[in-house]
Amino acid sequence: MKLDVIKLDSGKAGSIELADEVFGLEPRGDILQRVVRWQRAKAQAGTHSVLGRSEVSYSTKKIYRQKGTGGARHGSRKAPIFRKGGVYKGPTPRSHAFDLPKKVRALGLKHALSAKATAGELVVIEDLNIADAKTSAVAKAVKENGWKRVLVIDGADVNEGFARAARNLDGVDVLPSMGANVYDILKRDTLVITRAGVEALEARLK
Repeated sequence: MKLDVIKLDSGKAGSIELADEVFGLEPRGDILQRVVRWQRAKAQAGTHSVLGRSEVSYSTKKIYRQKGTGGARHGSRKAPIFRKGGVYKGPTPRSHAFDLPKKVRALGLKHALSAKATAGELVVIEDLNIADAKTSAVAKAVKENGWKRVLVIDGADVNEGFARAARNLDGVDVLPSMGANVYDILKRDTLVITRAGVEALEARLK
């Protein structure tokens, strides 16, 4: 697959040949769903917690005598049946993460990149070098290129000036090639990858 390469100022910078085994696959929704679900489960805090019968603060004294009251027999105010008693089988802190084979994860990333390329939402730029590394300059470049919700992927190391200038811009996220992931790619309207980023991703996924 051949794609035109542009500069940050929208100027032309030649073209690039994208590897079909990374950017030219037929996107599969089931693979993407599995990887996104794995990512979100891994990121879930799992700090939900309630007090069980052994954790609520009440006296252990028997509430009332066993016989003669005409009521049900109870031995503890901590029972779930009572107000402010312990919760029966409530949520406890745990990890929601589960295993997913590395091959499936890599395949998911390929399909995410291919989905953006197929939809025409993939842009390749020469580099992230900007003369005036200020937020206003990056905002102007983003506006001129017509990007709204955009993910920018650089090579192994992100251009520090561009990343710092884009930090306060809403809808602009910058990641190194190793940080590229399915969820962030699919969540954005436009995927922008530098030439170095393309080379790094192809070397990683081929």
